[in-house]
Amino acid sequence: MNTFEFKIETQEEVGNRIDKYLPELNSDWSRNQIQDWIKLGLVEVNSKVVKSNYKTKLNDVIIVTEKVVEEVDLVAEDLGIEIYYEDKDVAVVYKPKGMVVHPAPGHYTGTLVNGLMHEITDLSGINGEIRPGIVHRIDKDTSGLLMIAKNDIAHRGLVEQLVNKTVTREYTALVHGNIPHEFGTIEAPIGRNPKERQEMAIVDDGKEAVTHFNVIEKFEQYTLVNCQLETGRTHQIRVHMKHIGYPLVGDPKYGPKKTLNLEGQALHAGLLGFEHPVTGEYIENEAPLPEYFETLLDKLRKREINK
Repeated sequence: MNTFEFKIETQEEVGNRIDKYLPELNSDWSRNQIQDWIKLGLVEVNSKVVKSNYKTKLNDVIIVTEKVVEEVDLVAEDLGIEIYYEDKDVAVVYKPKGMVVHPAPGHYTGTLVNGLMHEITDLSGINGEIRPGIVHRIDKDTSGLLMIAKNDIAHRGLVEQLVNKTVTREYTALVHGNIPHEFGTIEAPIGRNPKERQEMAIVDDGKEAVTHFNVIEKFEQYTLVNCQLETGRTHQIRVHMKHIGYPLVGDPKYGPKKTLNLEGQALHAGLLGFEHPVTGEYIENEAPLPEYFETLLDKLRKREINK
């Protein structure tokens, strides 16, 4: 069993129901799971078992013993996953918009992992049975390229490159507003939003986050930008672009209420480059914008032309 420790160190964290608070600290946990673990005595505060309605206090030390998940028989599914590169150690695959990367309790089909299992039989087991080969993630409604590890040596090597910030990752994003300058760098630490724990935000005690961007095309009310990640924090581009006043179009979490109806943010992980963890060769792949994104841009261009 895995054990996790958390400490309540700020006033913003005080007064939260523990069964609601813990899932906000680990996206792999659901509230129902936490409530079950509490009933089993697997959640302790200051070395004492608590109930689900316990409210956090300053300096509380919370210990969560993660219950071993029952073995899940994941089904390989033919989801038409595109493979951009593959050898005996690594692969680069394309995740379409709307697809979740890996299974979660109660949701074990239709994910990228299910599709990968159909296309690739040998995947790294470092992340466990429900995340085979997964080295990094992109959001459900973000399309684009992902590195996949086919053995544990490759997995460790790719993760090391992510930690050392040597992976090339470029995204295309459509944002609200007209950015007046042609390029820029956003350096602002990202952490959990103390006022809304399901969101990330710019916070003083957050983790280092750096995003470079340059303008590709300007429209009357929108700007198309290329974003280069130096770090890879959760929702980094979405949070950073909102921070400088240009939130992503269609973003339900960080964008304005009045936005284009895209069922998710207009964000595409189009370019991915890394050093092969075994051979040392530099591998780079590029995926074109998905059809919905190109259609949207065409409509914006025609609107400009017809003015």
